[in-house]
Amino acid sequence: MNGLILSIPSGFDLFGLHINFYGITSVLSYLLGIIITCLVAKKRGFKLEDIITLACYVIPFAIIGARIYYVLFRLDYYTNFWDVFKIWEGGLGFYGGLIGGALAVLLYCAIHKKNFFALIDIIAPSLICAQALGRWGNFFNQEAYGYYISNPSLQWFPFGVYIDNCTQVGCTCPGSGWHLATFFYESLWNFIGFAVLMVLLYKIKFKTNGMIGAFYLIIYGTGRMFIEGLRTDSLYLGSIRISQLLSLVFIVVGIVAVLWYAIKYRKKKDSFDIIMDVVKKDL
Repeated sequence: MNGLILSIPSGFDLFGLHINFYGITSVLSYLLGIIITCLVAKKRGFKLEDIITLACYVIPFAIIGARIYYVLFRLDYYTNFWDVFKIWEGGLGFYGGLIGGALAVLLYCAIHKKNFFALIDIIAPSLICAQALGRWGNFFNQEAYGYYISNPSLQWFPFGVYIDNCTQVGCTCPGSGWHLATFFYESLWNFIGFAVLMVLLYKIKFKTNGMIGAFYLIIYGTGRMFIEGLRTDSLYLGSIRISQLLSLVFIVVGIVAVLWYAIKYRKKKDSFDIIMDVVKKDL
């Protein structure tokens, strides 16, 4: 092997209990998302207590949605009913979490009389940053990796990740070996997306709420659609990778929203002119 084989522990024992790094990473990603949302809340007129209350809605809905989504597409795997509840072993589908979280935001807005799209604009950057961190839970669980790397010159981290026990059906690796580190690709893409969304949030004066959310759909959907095609553990709807299908929907919805905004304000000096002014100033 040309690359350094990293020892990937699943967790550690504390007072007779096994603490799973996947669970720790998930908790940290949620906390990071809440912190960032609190920091940018004033951009849309929200208070700290609004975000804390919102988190109480979103987190349980997101976890339940993510688990239901994953289990529904892996019913053949969960032959033991009680295994459905073992989320610390992995098995959370992001799109299910997104659907659950979106329903929670709608519920929160209906009860507390808040603007849904204004909330989405401050949630989007924190969400994609939390996703970037959360992907490292897949590293510790040795999941969400890509195709087997047979070329020794490409067997290095972070291009690849060494998997001790590959269980993917149809994989050509000899039971263990180097695979495309797709979890890292998505993590890096999401961190870049976070930076872009923060620039849009603070530098561009959009006249309509929801535009940051629209750019989130485009950015995340584009990265996920391509990276999902490199993975070996995708969830399928027939012969279609369900995450790629949903990513395409994300992209289309995001582009339609941005085009609608551009057409609506085309006769005024709007955010697109401001974007060009910022670019010219930086140059």
